[in-house]
Amino acid sequence: MTGRVDTQRLYEALDAQRRARNLSWRQLARQAGVSPSLLSRMGNGQRPDLDGFVALVQWLGAQAEEFMVWPDERPRDEQPSLESQLALLLRARDDLDEADREYLLDIVRATMRRIKADRRGV
Repeated sequence: MTGRVDTQRLYEALDAQRRARNLSWRQLARQAGVSPSLLSRMGNGQRPDLDGFVALVQWLGAQAEEFMVWPDERPRDEQPSLESQLALLLRARDDLDEADREYLLDIVRATMRRIKADRRGV
């Protein structure tokens, strides 16, 4: 069995970003360079084509692997990393430039390293 797109996860991430940016689905489609009907089909559980998938993942600023379901023999985390989730949220902020986003992500990375070290008893 090969990996496949987790359409529901992708659609939910798009919806969250759409709401965060105060966009309609048509505006999202225009910005991402896909047809509004693609988003409608995804809302009904249909998978996007490869070009549509790539465009939507790029619009989210995410990694494609976050929206993949892998076969049982390939282990993967149950959920995306906190850093990945926050990167999506930070990207939607118009009041932050790229340097601000990276600064905030650096703080999160340092905090997560500290939490993991505390859990190991270091």
